[in-house]
Parts: sequence; C-alpha cells; structure tokens
Amino acid sequence: MNIEINHPEKLGTAAEALLGFAGNEKIFAFEGEMGAGKTTFIKAFCEKLGVRDVVNSPTFSIVNEYAADGQVIYHFDFYRIKNLQEVFDIGYEEYFYSGNICLIEWPEKIRELMPENYIEVEITVLSEMHRSFSFTRI
Repeated sequence: MNIEINHPEKLGTAAEALLGFAGNEKIFAFEGEMGAGKTTFIKAFCEKLGVRDVVNSPTFSIVNEYAADGQVIYHFDFYRIKNLQEVFDIGYEEYFYSGNICLIEWPEKIRELMPENYIEVEITVLSEMHRSFSFTRI
C-alpha cells in the first residue's frame, strides 16, 4: 500500500492508513534516510494508538516504553548500535515476542534478528514537505 502526504499536518492520515493496513500485526519496521521523518511519523502513529506519553526517539536508550489504552508499546532506535551483542544485551526477544506493539527505527542494523512477520514502513522524501509511505507485509 502506498500513500503520499504533502504537509506534516497530514501525518495523521498516513498513520490511520498504516493502522488499517496492519490488522493484527504488532511489529513495525520503519525505514528511510536520516531526516526522512521516521520518529515524527511514529509520534503520529502513537497518537492514533492512544499514547498520551511524550514520544521521542530512543537514540541513546535504544528503547522507550509507552502506555496506550491498556497496552504497552515499545519504540526502538538501533541507529547507534555498534554490534548485535548490544541488542542481545537489552533482551530484544522479550520485547519482540511479548505480543506488544514494537516500533523499530533502523531495522536494517538488526535485519537477522527481525521476527519472521512484520510490517515494513518505507518513508521516501519527495521534497521538503512531501513524503511517500509504502507499507508492506513481510
């Protein structure tokens, strides 16, 4: 599925589309170049999921936890990891296989550890305000 938006205020529309596309899937891998808007889109997606917490990039902590309407959401940013041992050290399996929603930035850094099934969200910069979102079931 593909959707384009031409202004950040339209991110909610893309987030709703992702939510509808996902069905029961709980693992989401967000891909795109630096500055494409992965964290910004995750904020909009979390809002649609009912998160009331402040959503920000877990660049240094690797994982943030949010509460939303009785569910737990985990937000990962693997940009700064140096090796897979760091991912093992945080106990990634407990998060990925918990049955909770996992939002993963920079999944290409841990490709071999990704679950068998997930939703890939590819964000492409078309211009300063214009983004394309592609949703694929893996």
